[in-house]
Amino acid sequence: MPLPSLKEQFAALLAAPSVSSTQREHDQSNLPVVELLAGWLRDLGFDCELQQVLPGKFNLLASRGSGPGGLVLAGHSDTVPFDAPLWSSDPLRLREADDRWYGLGSCDMKGFFALVIEAVRGLLDQPFQQPLLILATCDEETSMSGARALVEAGRPLGRAALIGEPTGLRPVRLHKGILMERIDILGQSGHSSNPAYGHSALEAMHSVLGELIGLRRQWQKSFDNPLFDVPKPTLNLGCIHGGDNPNRICGQCALEFDLRPLPGMDSEQLRATIRQRLLPIADRHQVAIELKPLYPGVPAFEQAADSELVRLAERLTGHPAEAVAFATEAPYFQQLGCQALVLGPGDIACAHQPDEYLDLARIEPTVQLLRRMIEHYCLTPAEAAAHP
Repeated sequence: MPLPSLKEQFAALLAAPSVSSTQREHDQSNLPVVELLAGWLRDLGFDCELQQVLPGKFNLLASRGSGPGGLVLAGHSDTVPFDAPLWSSDPLRLREADDRWYGLGSCDMKGFFALVIEAVRGLLDQPFQQPLLILATCDEETSMSGARALVEAGRPLGRAALIGEPTGLRPVRLHKGILMERIDILGQSGHSSNPAYGHSALEAMHSVLGELIGLRRQWQKSFDNPLFDVPKPTLNLGCIHGGDNPNRICGQCALEFDLRPLPGMDSEQLRATIRQRLLPIADRHQVAIELKPLYPGVPAFEQAADSELVRLAERLTGHPAEAVAFATEAPYFQQLGCQALVLGPGDIACAHQPDEYLDLARIEPTVQLLRRMIEHYCLTPAEAAAHP
């Protein structure tokens, strides 16, 4: 049976639902997507392995060629949830209009895999001197459990990893990290007529807020990276919940906040500093205070400006490498020994929104870029490839 066309593959990937959500009623398996990809890639001569990460959640590792070095073309197979009534058409059905392909995952980022396969198809008549790995992960949009599972397995992937997230075909070598944290304060409720009857968690939280704002001010004085549109680390006080009635001393209060560190800021050290600042508040207010992550944090990412992958991508795209505010799986590929770069055809401005799309004008340039990348890392002996 012949391999489907690029457009047919693109449509089939969008039609296979793979929502990743923290809400159980919206969360879905990504198995239909990775099985589609595995079938097509096996037909092209790739060895395919499905790595189960969680029930219903899988990574796909498809490889051609063997040995050290080589290239990883990576992306995530999941999408965010969607509000179907806000779309102009069925989110899971490819729609072509206005020189664009519309559909959930067209930009972010299932459509990228169809472009990878199109790039590979034109090179299969040549011997692979170094391996090519096509990697589709699960749950990037929530916990990044797929990328974390790869790190835990500790298996080497390749010399370089290109992550096809939406960057408008401009190379990205830096992004901030993400820490989403929760502070729980347990005090003692009591009748509001006498403060001695309890220990107010809400008043303790007032002190906590002051410390966090002070830390934010301190970090923003100490850290700066002009490559980012927002050159400072940010700390957003997202939501707070506490108390139940005006005539009761508040016994419990919780705060959830978001911290975006710059490259060079260690996540565990940031958490340790916050915990240190909370200890005297707990003693002073006679309450218990606990800091815990809502999700495992994503490290900040930086690939050296003079690295082989960055220099090659800059030459092939004609654009200098940039920094972005959103986070990706890139730091996990670095942990596995890869040089990493984020570079894909979509636009982040339309990601996670109704009527997500990919401009048709981006398709051929992306395919050609991927072919040049594969030729450099996989069709050239390692010694020659190291000098782009």
